[in-house]
Amino acid sequence: MPTSSERAVVTGGAGFIGSHLTERLLSDGYAVTVIDNFSTGRRENLAHLAGHAGLTVHEADAADFATIAPLFRGAQHVFHVAALADIVPSIQNPLAYHRANVDGTVSVAEAARQTGVQRFVYAASSSCYGIPDVYPTPETAEIRPQYPYALTKYLGEQIALHWGRVYQLPVVSVRFFNVFGPRSRTSGTYGAVFGVFLAQKLAGRPFTVVGDGTQTRDFTFVTDVVDAMLAAAASDVTGEVFNVGSGGTYSVNRLVELLGGDVVHLPKRPGEPDCTLADIGKIQRLLGWKPTVSFEEGVKEMLKHIDYWRTAPVWTPATIADATREWFQHLGPRG
Repeated sequence: MPTSSERAVVTGGAGFIGSHLTERLLSDGYAVTVIDNFSTGRRENLAHLAGHAGLTVHEADAADFATIAPLFRGAQHVFHVAALADIVPSIQNPLAYHRANVDGTVSVAEAARQTGVQRFVYAASSSCYGIPDVYPTPETAEIRPQYPYALTKYLGEQIALHWGRVYQLPVVSVRFFNVFGPRSRTSGTYGAVFGVFLAQKLAGRPFTVVGDGTQTRDFTFVTDVVDAMLAAAASDVTGEVFNVGSGGTYSVNRLVELLGGDVVHLPKRPGEPDCTLADIGKIQRLLGWKPTVSFEEGVKEMLKHIDYWRTAPVWTPATIADATREWFQHLGPRG
């Protein structure tokens, strides 16, 4: 348990994962400084924490070094979660993704270095593996980013690790696999399948399943992800990369079965893996972390909070078909 004087900076603290991390840090006794430009983060995600004496929220862009650097003074831990996500938007606007995910990481890492933080935890993405050859996929698997989002998140990881090697910034990177839970994103066609499906369920629409639904994902509950970040921050390990997954892989058809509803099938998209499954042996050995929330328990928890998606955009077969055409235009020729 930290002392009352310990302070953490959470970039992207109003986002899905960031807001859960902020909530947990405050509960553990940290003073927390949230930095978020609210391009994808939501103020509502922190509304239940309003008035907490330990919370300070700054609306700022992580890539704006001059603005954010003073906010790191006195912080012991930095959790860099801020990023732009989703595949198709990254194909459409790669410069915005480079600024957010690469320039933003340089800015945050340098601010952390200059203020002498004790731990820097980078929130990385398993999308860097692309379509791997090995399942469960270890951290040593070949890096094969298939689109700008995956590439920029991996470049951000390399920047963080480079600051560790050159400047002795105590860095750990955690690669997340298919995180889900309350407050998950309500837009996008990748990584937000829960948000898409729950909005469709509330609207009485069929679930839009890409392909035949037999593809499986290593769905990892958000509180387990938060536990992994805190384990990384509490350890003495530096310069390492860790997978963070559930220890299992679950089909989209199983998700539909648990949610209950009709289905519309859409064409499979190139560049998307049939399976994601993390090898989590390394993080279990070195950090003593393991997942505790089962897929079924996590889905039940999502359904308890389904009203969160009542105002979310409802993806229809037509709107997803438009996004899929964009996908095929850029990735189709390479398969």
